[in-house]
Amino acid sequence: MLRLALYLGTNLAIVMLISLTFRILGLEGLLQQNGVDLNIEALIVYSAVIGFIGSFLSLFLSKSLAKASMRVRVIDTPRDGIEHWLVDSVRRQAAKAGIDMPEVGIFDHPSPNAFATGWNKNAALVAVSTGLLEHLDRGEVEAVLGHEVSHAANGDMVTMALIQGVVNTFVIFLSRTVGFLVDRLVFRVERGHGPAFWITSMIAEMVFGVLAMTIVMWFSRRREFRADAGGAKLAGRRNMVNALKRIHQAHDAPKLPDEMAALAINGGRVQALFASHPPLEKRIAALQEMA
Repeated sequence: MLRLALYLGTNLAIVMLISLTFRILGLEGLLQQNGVDLNIEALIVYSAVIGFIGSFLSLFLSKSLAKASMRVRVIDTPRDGIEHWLVDSVRRQAAKAGIDMPEVGIFDHPSPNAFATGWNKNAALVAVSTGLLEHLDRGEVEAVLGHEVSHAANGDMVTMALIQGVVNTFVIFLSRTVGFLVDRLVFRVERGHGPAFWITSMIAEMVFGVLAMTIVMWFSRRREFRADAGGAKLAGRRNMVNALKRIHQAHDAPKLPDEMAALAINGGRVQALFASHPPLEKRIAALQEMA
């Protein structure tokens, strides 16, 4: 409930901040003097609603979409010793982390990987790949499970949705504002929206969207260090370091689909600003420097 209140409170704060900024800078009066009939308040509300609705839907559907896209088989009744051990390990770690027992699942993928998702830390899913179970020993797998349980306990899924909603709001608001100004001041459209509004808004939304993505990915990289520290606490620092080293050695294995990369323990090799995960070398170094 606290995070939901933060979610809604942030939404309201954004609306008030943008409106106040326009008033303090005198931009509203300047627009009116130039015959630009832009309703700032209405646009802010529209941007916030659209920006956060998409983020909310993504959050609430995250677990079901992850299960479907990765074909996760949830372990309702363990079928062998490995599955019994996986469920028991997650149960023990969840109790230590102070959250309810997550669902535990396995998905078929050669890459040694895992992810956690869910709209609530007490309604999470922790899933591991078949490649993880094949390439890592039990101590290392426990560390990876601890990493994912820590993501859930830290509320990273909710916080990511919150940040995404914030940047979505700014992207929509700024792109529509730029489109409106070009439409009114350059092409002198007096009523409604001309083609310039839609074309300019689309281009601006793509540009601002790329900039916003760097902010979201920056936070995503920071949360990985916290989850690594959590995994070390739950399963031992040596196991966490060894797990990351083993995953690093298997970097040539096929990567997860792009839509799942931000949830996984090991991000793909992409440009630094747009990487959802820090380089594994930096994560290992951070763990080795822990007291």
